[in-house]
Amino acid sequence: MTDSQMIEYLKKTAIDAAYASGKDLMRYFQKPLKIREKKGAGLVTNADVLAEKAALKILTRATPDFGIIAEESGRTESKIGRWIIDPLDGTTNFVHGFPMFCVSIAAEWKGEVVVGVIYHPPLKDLYVAIRGKGARLNGKKIKVSETKKIKDSLLTTGFTYRKDQWLQVEMQAFESLSKIARAIRRPGSAALDLAYVACGVFDGFWEQNLSPWDVAAGTLLVQEAGGKVTDFNKKKSHFEDKEIIASNPKLYSSLQKAVESKYCTLK
Repeated sequence: MTDSQMIEYLKKTAIDAAYASGKDLMRYFQKPLKIREKKGAGLVTNADVLAEKAALKILTRATPDFGIIAEESGRTESKIGRWIIDPLDGTTNFVHGFPMFCVSIAAEWKGEVVVGVIYHPPLKDLYVAIRGKGARLNGKKIKVSETKKIKDSLLTTGFTYRKDQWLQVEMQAFESLSKIARAIRRPGSAALDLAYVACGVFDGFWEQNLSPWDVAAGTLLVQEAGGKVTDFNKKKSHFEDKEIIASNPKLYSSLQKAVESKYCTLK
């Protein structure tokens, strides 16, 4: 199998797994759930677990030698490749019947993420990125916005589940940027935030205390849609990082400076 054939195979597999997870999620959406709280990490439901099992069944069958980084199942390592999976990003939204949640699946192969898939089941929106070949929403090519100034921007962010000094800093950053941006939203799904940056709905996104499954697929989407993604200190983004800034290239510098100045006291 050539490299291009392998990447196409990984893309198809990720899409199949995302659809399978999404089908399970919609079976349980706005229905009674079994819910428990993960300390410092939000909620988990029986829907999360079942959706992850549905994805893993497809992924492990298609690529038995791949490792796994999954929110509910943990990690298994491999030198060949890995799947980075969030079967339900936006669990709190899901629990409360707010339809901002998604499935996020990324394929890491030969040391880099080569495929990113985000599926938003309530709208049946499928975001797909292939490294070097662009990003698409429901088959149509997407790109980041052209907004140049924060005063003209619609931004998005997220807040930690930790009720400590980090939350205070996040709220300070939110207040500061709210004074100069056109508006800021907090939908509650980092993966969807990144997907919306990729298709130009949001002009920029920042958040910290993230996990690999929150950002692996979305980072590739933004990059392949022409956007820029780094940590708060302008270092090249990697899905193992705990923080992220994503925006179009024209807005990136001013957004990065604003965000870094608010968070640097806790570095």
